Amino acid sequence: MKKKLIIGVLLVGLLSIAGVYYFIFYRPTHHVRDIANEQAIKVTAKDIVKEFQTNESLANAKYLNKVAEITGEVLEAKKDQTGKPTVSLKSDDSFSNVFITLRGTDQLEVKSGSSITVKGVVTGFLSDVVINDGIVTK
Repeated sequence: MKKKLIIGVLLVGLLSIAGVYYFIFYRPTHHVRDIANEQAIKVTAKDIVKEFQTNESLANAKYLNKVAEITGEVLEAKKDQTGKPTVSLKSDDSFSNVFITLRGTDQLEVKSGSSITVKGVVTGFLSDVVINDGIVTK
């Protein structure tokens, strides 16, 4: 009886460790969404910021973890601390904008003041609307 209990506990422990390894280390690096072919919610940078500021819970239900195609005026384009290109799109509120981390490591050739369209996954709202895995479509 004791032997069966020990074997059962060890088996459950090994399965737990394998599950944790899979979801923390393997899946995030091997599972990539095909954003270019996903259906996107089309919105302007000004409108999405306004929606999050007006009613964050309603905007989360509409946009969170979904692909959005956002059009707006570039406030700034630079690289973050990991070397990925980022773009900030201007909104009506100078304290809240749309912050986009682009996929890949190529330097983005975008100038401040130009208008672009970016498709990416909405991950939330801090003081800015945050978009990850962005790809420039226009």
